[in-house]
Amino acid sequence: MLHIVNKSPAQTTGLASCLRLAKDGHTLLLIEDGVYAATTGMAVASGLAAATKRLKVVALAPDLEARGVAGRLIDGVATVDYAGFVDLVAEHPTNQSWL
Repeated sequence: MLHIVNKSPAQTTGLASCLRLAKDGHTLLLIEDGVYAATTGMAVASGLAAATKRLKVVALAPDLEARGVAGRLIDGVATVDYAGFVDLVAEHPTNQSWL
């Protein structure tokens, strides 16, 4: 399953709910303000750093760059471009967007 989070963990509890319910081996894609969760400092507070051990965590590179945080990505988080975003959606027959 592909989980998509587009809000910062400072804005909503969507990421926390996602991390609580996602099963081992699922993929988490962070887009828009959700990419803040994958940055140093915020990742520990949001629980994302620990989640990289059981989930495949991916952040959308153009959103990281647009927010000026591309250089602050934590270990264990991969990046994709828009084509990679499309590939992830195509690879996963089921996806859940967390608001």
